Amino acid sequence: MKIGIDLGGSHIAIGVVDKDGKILDKREKKLRGIANRLIKKTIEETIIDNVKEYQNNYKITEIGIAIPGTVNQNKIIKSVNLGLKDYNIVDAINKEINLPIKIRNDAKCAALAENKYGALKKYNRILFMTLGTGIGGAVIINGNLLETGEYPGCEFGHMVIKENGLKCNCGRKGCFEKYGSMRAFKDNLRNELGLEDKTSGKELMAILKDTTKESKEYAKIEKVRKQYIRDLSVGIANLVNIFEPEAIGIGGSFVYFSEVLLQDVKETILKEDMLFNPRKEINIQTAVLGNEAGIIGATL
Repeated sequence: MKIGIDLGGSHIAIGVVDKDGKILDKREKKLRGIANRLIKKTIEETIIDNVKEYQNNYKITEIGIAIPGTVNQNKIIKSVNLGLKDYNIVDAINKEINLPIKIRNDAKCAALAENKYGALKKYNRILFMTLGTGIGGAVIINGNLLETGEYPGCEFGHMVIKENGLKCNCGRKGCFEKYGSMRAFKDNLRNELGLEDKTSGKELMAILKDTTKESKEYAKIEKVRKQYIRDLSVGIANLVNIFEPEAIGIGGSFVYFSEVLLQDVKETILKEDMLFNPRKEINIQTAVLGNEAGIIGATL
């Protein structure tokens, strides 16, 4: 058995994964609201405590960690959404846990899982994006991740789509994730409707589905939705023009909003001639492994 850990921008999910990619046990802890000075301590304690408990019930051979940001073999080089930099997470955990640990960017983990077990099993050239707190990315060609040396690359979220745009957590302006992430969509929707920050994604989705054209809120919702669709479409089209994938996979919390967003994204890309090479259709698949993709992919 292996332990897969998905270290997200707002939570940690930890699971025991068998040889067939099935999660046998899963636990989660929220990170949102924890002070930056306590993030490392919280991450380490959560992982160590749960791994030790799992070792009492399962024969664990390895730990894999999916991390939002740039990593190398042992270290988080930079994770802007967690506020972490030059953090040797492997050594920190190995002080208490004597198991092999491998770390990889979270979007790449999710892409591997979807390619092996999920929505992208039958495709050879894949572009994968995670839309959540930020935007992560991966490219898989014939089952192999596109690797770029010391820095793993495919930081799709930090492709600039608007000159002198909104300032990103990375320090640059106009990054794709400031416009195309689900955090951006949800925050803009809350702001436009005058909702509290704690309004959940589930509540927002209910509002989107239940609001009719006759409602006084309809125009506000459509303003946010259409702008988000256009911004997301621009980013996706840019990536398709570079990589020409057979299929594009989208994971993260976008999956739960796909019924009110995805078809319009496809139509916008095609109708507005955003693609360099003509296509009659654009193949975008939503991830089917959900929030479990990071956990499963971390063990691959």
